[in-house]
Amino acid sequence: MVIIHHSSFIILLTATLLLSACGFQLRGSATLPFSTLYVQAAPTSQFATQLRRAVRTGSGTRIADRPEQAEVILQIMSELQEKQILSLGGGGRVSEYQLRYRVSFRLTDSKNREHIPATEIVLRRDYSYSDDQALAREFDEAQLYRDMRSDAVSQLVRRLQAAKLQS
Repeated sequence: MVIIHHSSFIILLTATLLLSACGFQLRGSATLPFSTLYVQAAPTSQFATQLRRAVRTGSGTRIADRPEQAEVILQIMSELQEKQILSLGGGGRVSEYQLRYRVSFRLTDSKNREHIPATEIVLRRDYSYSDDQALAREFDEAQLYRDMRSDAVSQLVRRLQAAKLQS
């Protein structure tokens, strides 16, 4: 039997009421202004795979297998992971890095009309580095790149929602 103390219950109830009153709500499905989409990218692109999954599960838009089956074509022109030294510590050792994740894309239709011109999404993350924890930092770096890729997918879906298709 779980006993909830009176003060714990009041705190929980207050937090619930505040959260519901602040206007917070989960993001619903994306309403894209086209019914079919073909994603043109490198076969090994994790970004494109994640984007296709997001469109399939989060919108009513169907992912086409071939460009001629799609109303619009999203070209993923490049996807880059970059790493730059931000600062050096004692003895000239790296103490901080900046990771960058870049995705270039454009949206066209079957008649090659541009609906979103060549655009780039750039995300940056800074992190501290220590030679003592090199293996853990490699894991952290990989996790930061995965998080940036997810953020970039979300940003691209929002940009696709805002696309204005010309007749």
